[in-house]
Amino acid sequence: MESAELSFNVDHGYLEGLVRGCKAGLLTRQDYANLVQCETLEDLKIHLQTTDYGNFLANQTSPLTVSKIDAEMRRKLCGEFEYFRNHSLEPLSTFLTYMTCSYMIDNVILLMNGALQKKAVRDMLGKCHPLGRFTEMEAVNVAETASDLFRAVLVETPLAPFFQDCMSENTLDELNVEILRNKLYKSYLEAFYKFCKNYGDITAEIMCPILEVRAFELFHGRQRADTRFLYGISLLLCLRCSFI
Repeated sequence: MESAELSFNVDHGYLEGLVRGCKAGLLTRQDYANLVQCETLEDLKIHLQTTDYGNFLANQTSPLTVSKIDAEMRRKLCGEFEYFRNHSLEPLSTFLTYMTCSYMIDNVILLMNGALQKKAVRDMLGKCHPLGRFTEMEAVNVAETASDLFRAVLVETPLAPFFQDCMSENTLDELNVEILRNKLYKSYLEAFYKFCKNYGDITAEIMCPILEVRAFELFHGRQRADTRFLYGISLLLCLRCSFI
């Protein structure tokens, strides 16, 4: 047996157990069938209390709304994800950071478009995906060019390496923001693809096709799959099989 396999439990056994627990706690086909029968959101809450999702709505007061459920589900998901990332070792920690970068790009572009439309940053922050939040985000509104954006916001973030082909002194209008988004996504997807390809094994087998689909969606304007859902599935599959 290889030494890496012998040391797996030392480095990754704890996280593997947590991921297996999360997988076992996913809603079953029967759970979804029961949810379809719910006539009100309160009925849905009552049914969820019989599953591993039972506690995430415990502090929500009536009336229960879809937005409250969505917010609590995101909070639960992001809390678990950040826990995995904070307790992971290389190369898994880098892999998980790559998974957040697409959300970071989306958040930056959302805030920039909001700034162009003279919307308050505080209002726009509430629309940002929590997996892509970072402390420098609030400074987006001071950037007038791509170079300003890099120096003021992105230089200390995981997005910095993807920005090398985006440096420009052109004023950021809606067209240039869209061009910037496409360039950032191109660099990000290429880097993530290279990382997975170089690692090989089941990581490359699962992730490379997913990233190819994502690139196709972005640059050809056709929706072929929910790749963010696939990112989550890939985590469950890759954690045990590759990162040892």
